[in-house]
Amino acid sequence: MEPRINRELFDGPQPVGSLVFQPTEERRRSGSHYTPRALTRPIVEEALLPWLERCGGKPTVVQILALKICDPAMGSGAFLVECCRYLAELLELAWNREGLPEALKAGGSAHGEEPLIYARRLIAQSCLYGVDKNPFAVNLARLSLWLVSLSKDAPFTFVDHALKCGDSLVGMERSEIEKALKGASRQRELQMEYLEEVRQQEARSFALFHADSRNDADDAQKRQALDDLNASTAYLRTVGDLLVAAFFNGKKQKDREELKKLYLEATLQHDTAASLENELAEPLERLREGEQGITPLHWQLAFPDVFGRPESGFDVFVGNPPFVGGRKIKEALGEPFQDWHQCQYPKSSANADLSAFFFLRCFHLLRPGGSLGLIATNTIAQGDTRSTGLCWICLHGGTIYAALKRYKWPGVAAVVVSVIPIFKGDYSGSKLLEKRPVEQITAFLLSNGVHDDPMPLRANTGRSFQGSIVLGMGFTFDDSGPADDETPGIPSPIATMNRLIAKNPGISKVIFPYIGGEEVDDSPTHAHHRFVIDFRDRSEEECRQKWPELMELLEKKVKPQRQEKKPNGEYKQRAPLPEKWWIHADKRPALYAAIAGLDKVIANLFISSTFGFSSLDSKIVFANTLNVFPLPQLSGLSCLQCRVHEVWTKFSSSTMGDGIRYTPSDCFSPFPFPAAFLESVSSDPAHEVTRQNLEAIGERYHQFRAELMVSNNEGLTSTYNRFHDPAETSSGLLELRRLHGEMDQAVLNAYGWSDVPTACGFGLDYLDLEDDAQLPDDLQDRIDSGELFFWEPDEACAFEAQVRAYGAVKGKKKLPWRYRWPDDVRDDVLARLFALNAERYGEEVALGLHGKGAKKAAWPATAGGKRRGRPPKATQAGETAGVQVEQMGLGL
Repeated sequence: MEPRINRELFDGPQPVGSLVFQPTEERRRSGSHYTPRALTRPIVEEALLPWLERCGGKPTVVQILALKICDPAMGSGAFLVECCRYLAELLELAWNREGLPEALKAGGSAHGEEPLIYARRLIAQSCLYGVDKNPFAVNLARLSLWLVSLSKDAPFTFVDHALKCGDSLVGMERSEIEKALKGASRQRELQMEYLEEVRQQEARSFALFHADSRNDADDAQKRQALDDLNASTAYLRTVGDLLVAAFFNGKKQKDREELKKLYLEATLQHDTAASLENELAEPLERLREGEQGITPLHWQLAFPDVFGRPESGFDVFVGNPPFVGGRKIKEALGEPFQDWHQCQYPKSSANADLSAFFFLRCFHLLRPGGSLGLIATNTIAQGDTRSTGLCWICLHGGTIYAALKRYKWPGVAAVVVSVIPIFKGDYSGSKLLEKRPVEQITAFLLSNGVHDDPMPLRANTGRSFQGSIVLGMGFTFDDSGPADDETPGIPSPIATMNRLIAKNPGISKVIFPYIGGEEVDDSPTHAHHRFVIDFRDRSEEECRQKWPELMELLEKKVKPQRQEKKPNGEYKQRAPLPEKWWIHADKRPALYAAIAGLDKVIANLFISSTFGFSSLDSKIVFANTLNVFPLPQLSGLSCLQCRVHEVWTKFSSSTMGDGIRYTPSDCFSPFPFPAAFLESVSSDPAHEVTRQNLEAIGERYHQFRAELMVSNNEGLTSTYNRFHDPAETSSGLLELRRLHGEMDQAVLNAYGWSDVPTACGFGLDYLDLEDDAQLPDDLQDRIDSGELFFWEPDEACAFEAQVRAYGAVKGKKKLPWRYRWPDDVRDDVLARLFALNAERYGEEVALGLHGKGAKKAAWPATAGGKRRGRPPKATQAGETAGVQVEQMGLGL
């Protein structure tokens, strides 16, 4: 245990039985770090900036004390304390301009208190609100505000009306509660009278709450007002809790509606909160108790002075809400909690981080012209979390006016966060991204482009395919592993294939070379070593008549697995696979129709740790581990292999371990290719020159890479691992890097983006270190800052050597270096691509390419400029595939 002892707190191991204090990983995992002042102060200032600008930089006393600021997950009150300090400073300046209040003058009720301390007390009582689901946190926040206002002689409970215990994300709108109550009541007039009495009590109580408490009598009066208010709203709060309970106690929407009706019927017999709670104690206890219990917070009932104003809502939200990643929400907080958010926000994703829902909730509760400044996980601008939170907000009237995408948490916590202020409305002030002035900030936290997800482009339709799903290795012939002619589920020897062809040469028409990810990734020449039987869509009768030997083989090798049954007698495989056991599970007729007549196609691995595209012979069957692209060969290779497409893919794809999952629907279909590459016929001579340039660099890059792989006897993975390794100094890899940069420049020129700098360095997108690693402060600071990009290979190697010297690399594996553009260049190119995608999609919509009966967009001629002849015209994909079988089989 000695390496884990915190040397800042203890000299070393302690005697048996000693108490020790050890910081753990729990705060990092739960995203619940105490927010230090170095972070709270700038966030508070940024969140209040739009309000301060409206006040001309010099707010009046009235304007300051009218502010309503809330922290929706206040913890021990760090943000509220900072708001108290900051606004008190502004209030003291306002008094200097307008004159001191009577309380601070000689003989006033403040008893000679310092103006700043008195100002803090007024701010705490008038302007600050907070919510937390933990009752202990609420007490700590109350204590924090009491201490910051130095009110040792004043009552402790002066902010009880403003700090509430409850779940900020779960509660009912007041209008919904009142509507449900009125609808269930047979005495509507009495309910209307009750609701009006509640509003009058709220007005009386809050007039007292915002006055300064100076003695026990003031405090007693406030406490009585709070008791009266709580008593008057208790019935409404209980009804609200029951509406929430109906949702959380029901599994399906129908069940929830029935429970809601049942619970509301109880309001006909019970006209007090106590009797209603007693009648429905069991469902309320199920909601509130237990490890995943919920205490709903009905915002309009909790803070009626905030939502009873002419412009309802808070002026500002600030805070550091918890982070819980996507699917972990169900595990940590329960499935009903996750369902609640899906119902509250129908466009949201179950994969979104919990922090995205805090952004949505706070934005909803802001008044027009209000602003929020929240800390978020640095995934807030990525994937489903972005589309759920920032994207929705930006498309519904919100403006991001400042953002820090990767901000190192001050202090000891090794956490990188994002800090994002948002204005509810059209913000006309200056906007800062990473402290640099920009025209706009998108939901991707980029300075250019659009907020919404990229849209699929019609121009890319029919140009990307996944390979065949064979579903049965008994279809194959392969000598690289176990093989025989009898055992189901394993290949047959290639000698068997040769023997069958010798006996019946017609068999060669339905046996094809078969290639998958292993051959493409590991073989220097992408050579295949397997063959596969592929009958395409032919009937059993035709196959038995023409190729009885193969059908006999498949009956032994494939049919038993395809027709395996469950204990209940049903087939394990989906229909019609058991009945059509002689054909592949997914034959991909559209793929083979698209490549019919082509010499070459481009392919890449569906999942790969590298980013590599290859040119392959088209006369083969491709495994489902490959994506296949029937594109103009060498110019297409340039456009797909370049860093422009790599940047796009890295952002758009999901990951599997260390690998990238290249899904054509995400990575290819929305990708906006250069216009010159798309146009098959153009009157612009410059476009023809551009295509020639793309073709030329594609040919040189591909040819050199192929020769390098053969000379080194390495496949794509090994080659690109060395390509990205800063310690690699061989002349061949250095030349490949140079050619890659030349290819990048040609593609950027094709877009008209010659202003983009193409210089590369060595970067780490992540760094996985041992949890108990002890590193020097300067090295740890660099790691924590996220600045893991080095222009020179020597610098990158020195950094890695230093980290390894302290035994800090988890698993002792190689660091995931990438030879790439720096982050600002990547972001710039990505933003341009998003904007271009939106432009192209708009053009296609205008041309009628996305409606019913839409036309197909034109693309250039495929296949390295050469076709062996167009396939015969066919009316169905199956017919085209049948023609292709005759063209592609081994009989060629």
